[in-house]
Amino acid sequence: MFIHNFKYAFKTLFRNRMLIFWTFAFPIILGTFFNMAFSNIENSEKLDIINIAIVDNEEFNNSEIWKETFKTLSDEENDDRLFNTKYVTNEEATKLLQDNEIDGYMVLENELPHLVFTTSGINQTIFKQVTEEVVQTTHIVSNLAEDEIKNQMMAGNYQIDYEKIYKDILEITQKEEANIKNISRSNLSYTMIEFYTLIAMTCLYGGILGMVAINQNLANMSNQGKRVSVAPTSKGKVVLSSMLAGYITQLIGLALLFVYTIFVLKVDYGTNLPLIILLGAVGSFAGLSMGLLIGTVLKAGENLKTGIMISITMLGCFLSGMMGITMKYIVDKNVPIVNKINPASMITDGFYSLYYYDTLDRYYFNIISLVIFAIIAILISYICLRRQKYDSI
Repeated sequence: MFIHNFKYAFKTLFRNRMLIFWTFAFPIILGTFFNMAFSNIENSEKLDIINIAIVDNEEFNNSEIWKETFKTLSDEENDDRLFNTKYVTNEEATKLLQDNEIDGYMVLENELPHLVFTTSGINQTIFKQVTEEVVQTTHIVSNLAEDEIKNQMMAGNYQIDYEKIYKDILEITQKEEANIKNISRSNLSYTMIEFYTLIAMTCLYGGILGMVAINQNLANMSNQGKRVSVAPTSKGKVVLSSMLAGYITQLIGLALLFVYTIFVLKVDYGTNLPLIILLGAVGSFAGLSMGLLIGTVLKAGENLKTGIMISITMLGCFLSGMMGITMKYIVDKNVPIVNKINPASMITDGFYSLYYYDTLDRYYFNIISLVIFAIIAILISYICLRRQKYDSI
């Protein structure tokens, strides 16, 4: 009976043109539009080298940290250099700024940078942030030097080579910076973020399959449901086989999306593709469970249930960053509980964790969260199904 109903449910789902469109065609169409819209966004928004000037006074020349920092960031042999730096006098810097040949200039006074701008923009903001980072590093070096001097005095050494201590600590901090591991994949971009949300949307659209599968077994939704209700068969096996058919159908749709994006759109998911596929499979299970929940709890027609399912899915994807990558950050900052229960956000957060973290702790946290979400949805659906009674069939 289980195999028979599974085959029947599987064939029925594939014969439903609306389901085929939302499960197979719509994600591929949307992915194509994403590729057309965002394929060149990184090139168009790539930062140009920022023209700046530094007043070459005595205080600047006596500061190794400031000199080395801007020397490194302005190295012409470095393809990723940030600044095109000119070392000039105060008067020359003022004239360069007035002639719009530079975005701003810096004067080092009393060990603090004084920045001069005529306008505000992204270049000026970057210049300001760099100087703030150098100030913090300077404070760290000074504190470490003071601690080392105190330690040597406490050890009875009063012939202290201050210059050597300072250079040693500066060398240590430079090595620490060099040893910072960059775990960021070079291919993460606006386009990748949009494709992550596209996968999340595709997973949740599996809820339509789950909803249709359960509607076929409800006496108030279909003729098949009436037969199931009066038949001397296990209702659990019938529902389980229908849900399994829906889940496999959803996985086929997800597989087609991966094949299309990888081989046609040339999307590079990096070395974490197996983990991305695993997260997609778990996300599909959560989406299917959400469809099961909507199908059993709501007392409405199939078209209305489908509209509600699509609306919830798109709202969840919107809050997770599909229509704007900053939206997820805004929600996380102001109403964090929303994305804690939003399966679309759990899926995209799992993808982000593969990029931002060198451990898989947060990734598996999102996997477990999706499984818990699915289990809760299934339990509520089970309780609702057991309580359903009909006056007549």
